[in-house]
Amino acid sequence: MTTRTVDTTKELAAFLRTRRERLDPEDFDLPSRQQARRTPGLRREEVAELAGVSIDYIVRLEQARGLRPSANVVEALARALRLAPDERAYLFDLARQRPRNADEPATAAAPPLARLVADLSPLPAMLMNHRYDILAWNGEMARLLLDFDTLPPSQRNAMWLCLVHPDIREFYVDRERVVREGVAHLRAAWAAHPEDRALTDLITEITDRNEEFARLWAERDVKVNGRGHKVLRHPDAGVIAVDFEVLMPLQDPDQRLMICRAADDESRSALNRLYSR
Repeated sequence: MTTRTVDTTKELAAFLRTRRERLDPEDFDLPSRQQARRTPGLRREEVAELAGVSIDYIVRLEQARGLRPSANVVEALARALRLAPDERAYLFDLARQRPRNADEPATAAAPPLARLVADLSPLPAMLMNHRYDILAWNGEMARLLLDFDTLPPSQRNAMWLCLVHPDIREFYVDRERVVREGVAHLRAAWAAHPEDRALTDLITEITDRNEEFARLWAERDVKVNGRGHKVLRHPDAGVIAVDFEVLMPLQDPDQRLMICRAADDESRSALNRLYSR
């Protein structure tokens, strides 16, 4: 599988199809059908009825026949398919109905944000762009995760490290969830930045060399995490549970500031021991 470019027409078709197939017909107040269902989820005609469009329109959308739905139709489809907020935003991105930033993606930390990352010590903090490239970090984050200075810039990517780097692959206790959420975030970023060649190259590289990523990417889950909880298996400090918050600066909306805090007293003590070394 390769993802060299974002073919939004085909991706829109596939996304609509997978969301339709995941729905349970029993959750909808639809007229009963006598014939048995041969495929999972709702039928195309049922989605058309719920969205207020023709069956032919749904067929053409799912067959990637060049339609570009209006914002009103996208909204109707999102309601009919009961999309979560992140999935709804993803659908709008694929349909090219959301305003987008014309600036080039950030490849370096904005100086004020780099200073802020340092000033946040002793809280572990780092700055990333939408594709998980790590642009800046403080000493606490380097002690908690990895000394990023030892890596070439091309490998300073949180998704790549989680999947490929030998020291990080088994770092997370709930690794399946962490990777799944990371892939879902990356898919949302991919739709929102279709011209970002570095992002599509990154996805292609990881897909080609990592079965786990390829499997999760094909599921087309979409989710953007602004906060969460992770449990780390640190080689020196033992198990550390952290809560994290991701903030997007108004002046630099393509950059994301991640701040971590100990989730409990034991983890706080473990972090203090780690920082004192």
